[in-house]
Amino acid sequence: MVKVENLVKRYGQNYALNDVSFEIGEGEIVGLLGPNGAGKSTTMNILTGYLSSTSGKAYIDGIDILEHPIEAKSIIGFLPEQPPLYQDMTVEEYLNFVYELKGCTFDREAHLNEIINVVKIADVRKRLIKNLSKGYKQRVGIAQALVGDPKLIVFDEPTVGLDPKQILEIRNLIRTLSKNHTVILSTHILAEVQAVCERVIIINHGKIIADEKTSELTRAIEEGYQYEVKICGPQRDVVSALEKIRGVKSVTATGERDSDAYGYVVESDKGIDVRKPVFNLCASKSWAILGMAPVGTDLETIFIRLVDRSNGQVPERKAQRRSAH
Repeated sequence: MVKVENLVKRYGQNYALNDVSFEIGEGEIVGLLGPNGAGKSTTMNILTGYLSSTSGKAYIDGIDILEHPIEAKSIIGFLPEQPPLYQDMTVEEYLNFVYELKGCTFDREAHLNEIINVVKIADVRKRLIKNLSKGYKQRVGIAQALVGDPKLIVFDEPTVGLDPKQILEIRNLIRTLSKNHTVILSTHILAEVQAVCERVIIINHGKIIADEKTSELTRAIEEGYQYEVKICGPQRDVVSALEKIRGVKSVTATGERDSDAYGYVVESDKGIDVRKPVFNLCASKSWAILGMAPVGTDLETIFIRLVDRSNGQVPERKAQRRSAH
């Protein structure tokens, strides 16, 4: 659905994007993540035809967005960070205006009613947009992006300024939309990516530093997996036995105690998941496991590690380990 080839955007001697390439398949929901100034907004603006590139290509469903912008834009629905709303129109008037602006050929009443019901704004369809809450305005913004039933929907910071209940509602709505559309979500909110996206592309200094499934992002870092385990058994024997498991890199007693269980941090070699071997070992020794949880593999920690690495910094692993407890 989306194909980006060697995209470069340069301002003088400064690169906003430097040789960026990626593909997004039909029906995928992908998070575009990066710190401020990383290049994600530039990428979004090029993909939606609002900005030209210095070099490189961007295709939407096989159509070159720079060579054939009108044709490409007809299959894109875009929600900018600030929704393009006309405050003195009612919701119905505004959606009818967008319908005409996009030159839609669907049955007008049926199409707009379907969108209104999907985004759940039927109860405010007769109200002026300026009198709506922030959450409802965001829904109206999503509604205008859906007019014309575009194959690709692009969201830029869709939950900024919303309260927790509204954020949850918008995330659920985005997940629903992904069943029938390809979705790109640009955000700096890490929890948003974890909650909504199947895949994440991380950009820093105009370059892609990671492109992974959200569930497999830990493979993008050099360190192995770390798990905090609580095991009922003699500490010395437990440490000795765990260290002998194939793929275990190190075992550290944390000093924490939970009833008759002691805490340990078990680190594996890169790409090796030692949870099952740890469980099998403890079962063979009749050592009960009261808990096992990943350490330092949440998206926020991984994101910081990747950005630090791309900035030439080496993250302090001991500090990460201490902060996990």
